[in-house]
Amino acid sequence: MHDAVIVGAGPTGLWLAGELRLGGASVVVLETRPRRDENSKALTIHPRTIEILDCRGVAEPFLAEGIRIPNGHFGGLPDRMDFSVLDTPYPFTLALPQARTEELLEQRAAGMGAAVRRSCRVVGLSPRGVELADGEIVAGRFVVGCDGTRSVVREAAGIDFPGTDATTWGWLGDVVLDAPPERGFASVTGPDGGLMVVPLPGGVHRIVGGDPATDRPEWPGELTLDELRATVEAIAGTDFGMRDPKWLSRFGNATRQAAAYRSGHVLLAGDAAHMHFPTGGVGMNVGIQDAHNLGWKLAAVVTGRADDALLDTYHSERHPVGADLLRHTRAQTALITAYSAEGQALRAVVSELIASAPDMSGVLAERLSGLDVAYATGRRVREQDLPDGDTLFARLRTGEHVRTEAGLVRPDGHLAQLPPRGSPLTANTAQSSNSSRLSRRKPRVVRG
Repeated sequence: MHDAVIVGAGPTGLWLAGELRLGGASVVVLETRPRRDENSKALTIHPRTIEILDCRGVAEPFLAEGIRIPNGHFGGLPDRMDFSVLDTPYPFTLALPQARTEELLEQRAAGMGAAVRRSCRVVGLSPRGVELADGEIVAGRFVVGCDGTRSVVREAAGIDFPGTDATTWGWLGDVVLDAPPERGFASVTGPDGGLMVVPLPGGVHRIVGGDPATDRPEWPGELTLDELRATVEAIAGTDFGMRDPKWLSRFGNATRQAAAYRSGHVLLAGDAAHMHFPTGGVGMNVGIQDAHNLGWKLAAVVTGRADDALLDTYHSERHPVGADLLRHTRAQTALITAYSAEGQALRAVVSELIASAPDMSGVLAERLSGLDVAYATGRRVREQDLPDGDTLFARLRTGEHVRTEAGLVRPDGHLAQLPPRGSPLTANTAQSSNSSRLSRRKPRVVRG
């Protein structure tokens, strides 16, 4: 029997698999798809997620391959938030296709001993784990649903998914452009709609946006190249010479959140726990951050280093983060779809505030980047030099608690409350050397 069965081999499930292996848990990841999806829903990696990658020693490939963008948009407004003011070693976002992100995260998980099984369609839960379509039972002490907005795990566990249905639709096309915008990027908004153009690897550009014609609850139908071309030309005055579509898709603003992130031995993370309009590219990032919070806790429980009650803090800490995510994506959706004259005036006023009020821009940038998340124990601890010359992020690569002058730092980078005397949770201290290596060392018991 595995300690944990993860359903879904997207970024959330793969990061969780690596975190569980780092903590000493046995894990299998089950994925319906026979191979990785080449069409990348997510492109953006935010500063807090880059910090998380650094805290596990795997940031370099992402930094080497991703396109660095030093600012971000709120609701598609023309004036962008300046990320250079953020208190992080990584004051930028990275543009990298989700397919490559998944490839890198799967390499990490598999390299640490996680089993990833594809062509395995989970149809329900069993008392021993999960049941596959062919009748096989995959046994696990815990089951984690990382299987998207239509989560089989969530439904089988009977966890409610309240929220609202779609009222508007966005569209995207990954296409070849014979006349791309200068520097490859473009952002155009007006009463006829709004769009952004972003370059992708392989000579392809992504055009993503929305328009008044799809501002309705009814499904508009499958997107065609002719429709995309006409819509883009109406908004931007040109179709940028688009041809040879690689992927055409629509997405709605249905917004829902799981009522509970834990139900007994079943837990949820990522899109299985929250769905929303993909404004600002935050979805994948919040999913990875869910997994980062859950991973060390679940590993500590299954290996006997912590009581089962520790898992309840996963819901109490991450559910409010998901609720805030939904609130902000709804606000951005309102701005994005403000096509009327009054809506355009509202967009202009808010955009001017972002440009002229640094404090406002800074607050929005912190929220979008994931750097402002705080739990009852405290906010994330920023990168810092330790007395022995090491750094906090390097020390966290062991997956253990770290003692610093600021206090005890949890494996997920947030301040910890001191555990009760005799607690089996472990920590390493700032006096040891060569601590940035990924090799596991004999744990030291933390006593409050």
